[in-house]
This record gives sequence, C-alpha cells and structure tokens, in this order.
Amino acid sequence: MEKIPSFQKNHNLLQVGLHMSAPQNGVTTFDLRFKKPNAGDFITPDALHSIEHMLATVLRNSRKKDNIVYFGPMGCRTGFYLLTVGLDYGETLDLLKESIPVALSLGEVPGAKREECGNYLAHDLEGAKRELAAYMDVLNGIA
Repeated sequence: MEKIPSFQKNHNLLQVGLHMSAPQNGVTTFDLRFKKPNAGDFITPDALHSIEHMLATVLRNSRKKDNIVYFGPMGCRTGFYLLTVGLDYGETLDLLKESIPVALSLGEVPGAKREECGNYLAHDLEGAKRELAAYMDVLNGIA
C-alpha cells in the first residue's frame, strides 16, 4: 500500500505555522500546525474539539464560506486541516487572521448542545481560546 502524502513528510522537520500542499482535484489542503510534532506538547482533546466547532463555524460563515470544503483536527493533536477551493496561501492567511479573532470573541462553543454534538460534554472553551490566541501570534509573525 502506498504512503499517503501527509505521511511522506518528515514530521521531525515540521514547524509550527501555516503550510500549503499542492492542490489535488481542485482542493488545496492547508496544515494549520499549532504545535511542533513529537515535542510532547499537544492540544488537549477537549480544546481540540472546541476549536473544531468554533473555527469551522466562523470559517463557514466568513466572506470566503463558498471556498471552504472542510476544517477539522489532526489525530495527532498538533493542529488542523483546512481544505479549500480557489484560495491561495495569502488569501488563506488573511482569512485565518480575520477568523481567529471572531472565534476568540465567542462566549460559547457553537454546536455544543447534546442534540448538536456527538460528544457534547468534551469541550473546553477557555483551553480553545488559549490555543487559538497562541496560534494567532504565530500567524501574525508570517508576512
């Protein structure tokens, strides 16, 4: 069986930041790397879950909502994948710089009620906000 592209990257060399993969079938995958892989510092499961709800909601309500295919967590808990159509690196960086402050302003995790979520008790709004604020600092360091 062939290794998928994300497993072909040397994760020991990956750094925190925003990384873009070559488009496949018109879809571009962005790696929102919040944490350095294999460094022992991971996003907690509850914060990861909350960020997924928060940022997915904001992105899918943004001015670029028609360009968003998917936003979700990495199983390794070091970041998220954002799949887009028709957005280049600069546009995606700008969109994230606009969207994260909106997510940080939320007073609750969207879609976190029992009838809306399959694991509604596993959320951490404050932990999610800490991780999002730290990632925003990373994005602000990217020109």
